[in-house]
Amino acid sequence: MSTQRPDALKFLAPGWFAVVMGLCGLAMAWLRAAPLMGDVSSAGGLAIAVLAALAFVVVLIASWLRWLRHPEALAEDLRHPVRHAMVATLPVSLILLATLGVSLLGPLVWLEALWWGGSLAQLAVTVWVLARWLRPGKELGLGWPAVTPALFIPVVGNVLAPLAGVTLGHGNWAAAQFGIGLLLWPVLVALLVVRLAVQGVWPERVLPLVFISVAPPAVIGTGLLQLGAPPALAWMAWGVALLFLLWSASAFKRMLAQPFSIQFWALSFPLASFAGLTLVLTHLSDSRGLQTLAMLALALASFVIAALLVATFKGLRDGTLLQPEPVAMVATSAGTGSQPG
Repeated sequence: MSTQRPDALKFLAPGWFAVVMGLCGLAMAWLRAAPLMGDVSSAGGLAIAVLAALAFVVVLIASWLRWLRHPEALAEDLRHPVRHAMVATLPVSLILLATLGVSLLGPLVWLEALWWGGSLAQLAVTVWVLARWLRPGKELGLGWPAVTPALFIPVVGNVLAPLAGVTLGHGNWAAAQFGIGLLLWPVLVALLVVRLAVQGVWPERVLPLVFISVAPPAVIGTGLLQLGAPPALAWMAWGVALLFLLWSASAFKRMLAQPFSIQFWALSFPLASFAGLTLVLTHLSDSRGLQTLAMLALALASFVIAALLVATFKGLRDGTLLQPEPVAMVATSAGTGSQPG
């Protein structure tokens, strides 16, 4: 029996587009596995791509209705130190859907328009987030509560541009946007390390966001190959992605102790991106070990995303999702205070 709140739509935060991101990433990984798995992999990638497109339409319509009925809720998200970064999941989803479309259908005009829409919107969100850092006050500026792995989405999400941009004939712009993300990635990593040293780790209930750190190097590696860079650079990016994956996995047990929430979808796209880069690198290597690792990474990403889909369905059915967020209490080196997560 559903216990969904009558105002549930009010709590549909922008982070729900992470579902689309995860499905897109998994579809691309399955398509990249075609040289190893054949037509089964291609069919699987197509099916997941269709599911990603349907999820995008559903979340987009729901978000539009939410904006019309609860504009104050969206305004609150835009002010929130963590949730504001999730606004970037919409343009990132557009870029990923365009990338999937190009992989499946080729460089069509409407896919080019979709890619441009996502690319320019991603750049706009990046500028908006960086502009917040110049504002006075901890709430709207770059206070420690805002320094979480969620910032990788708007700040580093620009590295996605070459995945379809090169094929669409916009390699120069794709390389320029890729450079923006490549510049800001180490800056954000440094900020996160300082935040951990000064403030400690994030609230336990948003700990899954740590996995987002895997996505930038994984996507950067794939983007470098798309831009024609030497394979050695992609291998370096793969090594960094592997390091962040193992680092994030060290907190996995603590993540599972938390109630399921939309934040758990932060595992989906990073795992799929790592699997995708590993599969791409198998095309450049004859290593049987690497092929086995790539298939294991794909299986892990597929299992996790399938589990997330089941948990999300159950959460929506039972009314445990789309609820008000509690305010997490964390202890910092400066004392004990409240921090929204």
